Amino acid sequence: MAMTITEKILAAHAGREQVQPGELINVQVDLVLGNDITAPVAIREFRKIGVNKVFDPQRVALVPDHFVPNKDIKSAEQAKVLREFAREQNLTNYFEVGRMGIEHCLLPEQGLVGPGDLVIGADSHTCTYGGLGAFSTGVGSTDLAAAMALGETWLKVPESIKFVYHGDLPQWVSGKDLILYTIGKIGVDGALYMAMEFTGPVIGVLSMDSRLTMANMAVEAGAKNGIIAPDEVTRQYVEGRAKRPYTFYQSDPDARYAAEYDFNVSRMEPAVACPHLPENVKPVSEVGHVPIDQAVIGSCTNGRMEDLRIAATILRGRKVNPNVRLIIFPGTQQIYLQALREGLIEIFIEAGAAVSTPTCGPCLGGHAGILAAGERAIATTNRNFVGRMGHPESEVYLSNPAVAAASAVLGRIAAPQEVF
Repeated sequence: MAMTITEKILAAHAGREQVQPGELINVQVDLVLGNDITAPVAIREFRKIGVNKVFDPQRVALVPDHFVPNKDIKSAEQAKVLREFAREQNLTNYFEVGRMGIEHCLLPEQGLVGPGDLVIGADSHTCTYGGLGAFSTGVGSTDLAAAMALGETWLKVPESIKFVYHGDLPQWVSGKDLILYTIGKIGVDGALYMAMEFTGPVIGVLSMDSRLTMANMAVEAGAKNGIIAPDEVTRQYVEGRAKRPYTFYQSDPDARYAAEYDFNVSRMEPAVACPHLPENVKPVSEVGHVPIDQAVIGSCTNGRMEDLRIAATILRGRKVNPNVRLIIFPGTQQIYLQALREGLIEIFIEAGAAVSTPTCGPCLGGHAGILAAGERAIATTNRNFVGRMGHPESEVYLSNPAVAAASAVLGRIAAPQEVF
């Protein structure tokens, strides 16, 4: 029977020749992930199971990234739970402050996820790793606890939707714009519990950074996972980096899909998702005159080197508008260091930006950039729900790094071309 890439990965991890959408299966996991919000709950549940050791100390990753460096006593206590559990279990992949990064930037960088892997994490944006050709999805903390103990979990095999992108990618348009445009077309529940498979000539020329961004936001359309079949771009990324053997899977030509979409990107503009849903998408030219108080560049969606280089191209030799706070969050310490070596940090600071150590920060209304009542931000993050970045009477617009940087300079939501 013909299968999609998602079905092939699930079948392999279930020890089956084939699987079909709708089946409930038990699968072996290659890696389980928790952070400083979700892992403490999982650890408490793990202790109730009655086992003393995790299934494999090399396949459990704990990354404190949401409220670190700790913003208050409660967050310090949360991080302490991770730290002590990691020491007790001799976990290979515990990442302390100063060595950590935003989890979904960090794990691919460290080679902990590879093509063909099956990864679950107690964070909804675990779907990021589909950019590498892995099946990855978010789970609850109790499911994480069981997987830490058993090395397996259960899943319902999702139906797949195929998204084909063709044409010539315009200047300033990136993976962030492709996924925002797609969510704008199908809605925030348009792929509910489905696999979003991204393919076509345009995907083939995307960088790994843009691919990870697209997979990251599949969950904003309600998807179980997002995935891109691995190719030479993938191979160049994982060779010399992957900590384990990996497998390249491809969908069969006659695989069945619940739906197929075909998008020509040649006339696409940078996209902006207006409050208060990621589906409320407009081309940047149609947003209108929208003053901003804050711009945020970073997060697990757009905190990688490609993103910082694009932002620096806009900000070089320019100043942030005096009415705007620009906050930049490199995705990992390694990205931060590379940006420093390339002179990007100097460009940001000279422009008037604040550059933070890697952290999720304001993306989830955590810290280091919370909005007050009536304030408005443009951000390269992934969600713009009511109160997502602070006060419920604030507003968040989502964009790519070029638009966010241009907006920081002009003091209003702006296209990159406007600053050149």
